[in-house]
Amino acid sequence: MAAPAADEAWCRKTVPRVMELVCPRLPQRDACALLAVSPWCYRALVANSRLWEVLDLREMKNAGNRLISALSLARYRHLKVLNLEFAQDIEDRYFVHLKETSGISLENLEFLNLNACQKISDKGIEAVTSLCPNLQRLAIYWIVGLTDSSIGHITKNCKHLVHLNLSGCKNITDKGMQLIANNYQGLKTLNITRCVKLTDDGLNQVLLKCSSLESLNLFALSSFTDSVYREIGSLSNLTFLDLCGAQNLTDDGLACISRCGRLTYLNLTWCVRVTDAGILAIAQGCRALELLSLFGIVGVTDACLEALSKSCSSSLTTLDVNGCIGIKRRSRDDLLKLFPSLSCFKVHS
Repeated sequence: MAAPAADEAWCRKTVPRVMELVCPRLPQRDACALLAVSPWCYRALVANSRLWEVLDLREMKNAGNRLISALSLARYRHLKVLNLEFAQDIEDRYFVHLKETSGISLENLEFLNLNACQKISDKGIEAVTSLCPNLQRLAIYWIVGLTDSSIGHITKNCKHLVHLNLSGCKNITDKGMQLIANNYQGLKTLNITRCVKLTDDGLNQVLLKCSSLESLNLFALSSFTDSVYREIGSLSNLTFLDLCGAQNLTDDGLACISRCGRLTYLNLTWCVRVTDAGILAIAQGCRALELLSLFGIVGVTDACLEALSKSCSSSLTTLDVNGCIGIKRRSRDDLLKLFPSLSCFKVHS
């Protein structure tokens, strides 16, 4: 009888302690698999509330039904992160069902990732955001069917949003930007990559009212003009700026951006109108740069590298001058003399 009693004592006392140590280091899917190992494991895992603050259904099949089943369990009552990125079978009807089901709440949810859930429409966004009044981060990358109506639902239902990823939402217009500008003055990150219907007027409203922006991604948006780039210069907290493909950006616009003295990441790939004058302004104003891409800019020369080496040599770790035919080829050793902290660099062959 002593052995069974010892085993029971071990399960009752030791297993919970081991699970308490191990659980924070386990992927959630592994933790879920452990639920079926024994009643002791089950109780120990379910009792660890922090483990169930995240629900990760990324890339899973039958994700809609899995979502409904999971949220019916008491252990997900304090869910903070819901990841449905690339999840299969996620449709509006699942979110509508959650909205209509009494007892299901996502009031503690802080981050919702719906990236590439292509079957979701404005109706689904309305339903799911109505459940998440305290949402702080929302990612709806590449849901191309969404319109400004979704932005209206988001701004109405989620008053505390500070991080918003609209990358690839090609039907968002200046009206959506106006809603964002009027409702999210505390916005910190905004990604509008390939939101091709936007104009200077729409983005300028955001730049004027959302002065706390720290990260702005304008990748593959070639229609903006210096009107926008001048306003970016007023974002004193900006650390990340992606302007890849900004074909209308001139040295004057870049000179205004150089006022963003906290910039650490600046992507100027294919900003074909930029010359040394613009980069010299950046070198003087942005002395904390860690990454700079000048890929494909034929109007820059060795003069810009010399200026950068005087102001950013201690901070710059990544530099891309591939395709910059005005910059002479250098060996690794020569580049390290200019930029001792450089760990990644690309030069034209």
